[in-house]
Amino acid sequence: MLPGPIDKYHVPRWLGDRAPRAFHVMAKPAGSACNLDCSYCYYLHKQRLAGGPGPGHMSDEVLEAFVRSYLADVTGDEVVFSWQGGEPTLLGLAFFEKALRLQRKYARPGQRVANSLQTNGTLLDEDWARFLRRNRFLVGISIDGPRALHDELRVSKGGKPTFDRVMAGVDVLRRFDVPFNTLTCVHRYNASRPLDVYRFLRRVVRSTYLQFIPVVELRGFESTAPQAWTAARLPRVGSPEARPGHAHSVVTEWSVDPEAYGEFLCKVWDDWLRRDIGKVVVNFCETLVAQHLGQPAQVCVYGETCGKAVAIEHDGSVYACDHYVYAEYRRGTVRERRLGDIVFDPAQVRFGYAKSERLPKRCWACPFLTDCWGECPKSRFVRTPDDEPGLNYLCPGLRRFFAHAVPQADAIAARLRSRPLVPRPRM
Repeated sequence: MLPGPIDKYHVPRWLGDRAPRAFHVMAKPAGSACNLDCSYCYYLHKQRLAGGPGPGHMSDEVLEAFVRSYLADVTGDEVVFSWQGGEPTLLGLAFFEKALRLQRKYARPGQRVANSLQTNGTLLDEDWARFLRRNRFLVGISIDGPRALHDELRVSKGGKPTFDRVMAGVDVLRRFDVPFNTLTCVHRYNASRPLDVYRFLRRVVRSTYLQFIPVVELRGFESTAPQAWTAARLPRVGSPEARPGHAHSVVTEWSVDPEAYGEFLCKVWDDWLRRDIGKVVVNFCETLVAQHLGQPAQVCVYGETCGKAVAIEHDGSVYACDHYVYAEYRRGTVRERRLGDIVFDPAQVRFGYAKSERLPKRCWACPFLTDCWGECPKSRFVRTPDDEPGLNYLCPGLRRFFAHAVPQADAIAARLRSRPLVPRPRM
């Protein structure tokens, strides 16, 4: 007889000690510090947030506790360290050399350790490129499209454009043969030019792995945590207040319009199908095909559950997600608890299951439920036409995209099932 019933919100010790544990940690070693002042940044304010991590950088003590616990508590074959920010390169090469030494010290025999670095690219030089190449870092470059679109919101502390500095960083990575991805935020100002953005990234930047992330922030996000809003005051989907630009809009001025986002996804999907399928990875395109092959979502926002991608701040505090770095979602500190215990704590497990369990009835009746799963919970701040709260702000655009792309994704999946797959080389 088993020692007791399995509560899905709790991993019993008798099972948790034996079952493989896989989770991911996004590390913020410089906290929210950044050399840029991007208008839409959701993270710059964290150092001023009441009950938040405050300003600072990761100490040697916290770094060692993090590396030791992460390598011990992820029991799969590979552990990926994702260094993000703020701007992590502000800490300099010495910090990352130290992190690598600790990884070598604490890695188990046969355990694979990988590192990725998400950066604005403006501080990269030849020394950085040599280090990144030598240590096989995968680099993510934040860039929002051609010069005018990029410089609309991605500016320096003095409000100056940053496009040339970012492209200089891209150039040094290419010269030293450092593999890199691109991460593009889709906001109110570049969403209307999807092909200009996509073709620039493909032809000029020559990215072969493209990530697109919608910029969606509730007004007052600097102090109001997700799900802490007053549901009765939220607008209905499709109303003027549920779109940017209205005097009483629920979102910031620079948030992407839902309909424009749907059009953006459709245009990029079509161009990817015509020119780049099998040659270029686009995050939302690949995950849609994967899901129609019966595989799990490759992008967390389209998964049925979440909660296994936590964020660790410079002071060692661990949060439910990097979009949930608020006092309400602080799960503990790596200085006092092991990461595995934090990630599989009942509160965090409940957080993960809530992604699908708290969807409104409209979502459960939607033909695209299993393609979308309500997207990210942090953007569920509009009401359905029946006044039920909890609908994702992007719903109109997502429904438009899935209606357009799902039949084609089904056809692609059917073709792939009919012939053996050739593995794509790992970047």
